Amino acid sequence: MTELIELREKQERVILIGVSQGDGQDAEDSLDELAELVKTAGAKTAGRVIQKREQAHPGTYLGKGKLDEVKELLWELEATGVVCDDELSPAQLRNMEEALDTKVMDRTMVILDIFAARANTREGKIQVELAQLKYRAVRLVGMRASLSRLGGGIGTRGPGEKKLEIDRRRIHERIGQLKRELGEVKKHRSVQRSKRQQSGSLSAAIVGYTNAGKSTLLNRLTGAEILAEDKLFATLDPTTRGMELPGGQKILLTDTVGFIRKLPHHLIDAFRSTLEEAKYSDLILHVVDCSNPQMENQIHVVYETLRQLEITGKTMVTVFNKIDRVEEGAVFRDIQADYQVRISAATGQGIEELKALLEKIVQSQRVYLEKVYPYRDAGLIQEIRQCGTLLREEYQEDGIHVEAYVPAELFGRFYVGAR
Repeated sequence: MTELIELREKQERVILIGVSQGDGQDAEDSLDELAELVKTAGAKTAGRVIQKREQAHPGTYLGKGKLDEVKELLWELEATGVVCDDELSPAQLRNMEEALDTKVMDRTMVILDIFAARANTREGKIQVELAQLKYRAVRLVGMRASLSRLGGGIGTRGPGEKKLEIDRRRIHERIGQLKRELGEVKKHRSVQRSKRQQSGSLSAAIVGYTNAGKSTLLNRLTGAEILAEDKLFATLDPTTRGMELPGGQKILLTDTVGFIRKLPHHLIDAFRSTLEEAKYSDLILHVVDCSNPQMENQIHVVYETLRQLEITGKTMVTVFNKIDRVEEGAVFRDIQADYQVRISAATGQGIEELKALLEKIVQSQRVYLEKVYPYRDAGLIQEIRQCGTLLREEYQEDGIHVEAYVPAELFGRFYVGAR
């Protein structure tokens, strides 16, 4: 009888490495998050090492003594590589690989790996490859040793070995091509956005720290049925869905990619076009996981990222999510927000209050209209019904008597033809 040999991809076991430049707890929390990233990418954390230093070593990230300690741990724990909690320079990457004789990755590589696995749309794939190539373009020399050892699992998705080994000239040619393709996608998105603005529909961008519950909230409000998992970066590609508020007003909601501490600037640049949906939205729903002990830090990261993206001056609604997981009576505040509401997107608690708040905000951006339309302009009534709030509609001998709230930018259009 022939013996069957089962071939399975070996799961990588990695050691997490961090440098604590101040609060030791902050470094621990950051490594906890890195462990989640590594798990999401498909590897297992075998151990962790934190060195307290004023700053990371410019040549080897860790000092020589700690590097020797890590090398022993690699053998003891049978680890296949290390992951550093910061973005490494080409020199740090090369020197650490020579000192440890193992595959060395950094936080950026892991995040790029996750994004490569999660991108489904053409735009998402373009953005991921663009970010990967920008990252690797300056690290070709430092990464040559590790390229020969790449097999399966964490840190190997995306462009692949063939693309990674091309020279800088060809990489930059590819970057230029991807930028042009992304420009076409951006142009198409701009046309779609223009059409939405002409319709008078208000738009809201859902932003927040990764795994705060943004996709779950979108599903709850619109029935979108998009993927919502208890994982970091469960969804990558933006989704826009319409919802109708209790008073009949329509609003467009767009789910965006989650933010995270130490978000690589390559990703911020590459995903700038996607996150422009937040830049051009009328208001922002900032979803916060109030059950997370790091809630305050996560709120800070979101606001900092929005500032980097130059998304300012928007009406901000902070949605404290997952209140079903906290003690009753717990107090949460966001002093930077214009409005605050407590909900559980999973159970539906507080959703009606959120809808009422959105209706109040929409109403505040509408202009009161009281007019009599001739019957030949009856088509305008349907337009008012679609983009505004129709309060009264009476058909009399002298015409159609209308009372409504309409978008300020469309007031002139609805005023024409009325008497």
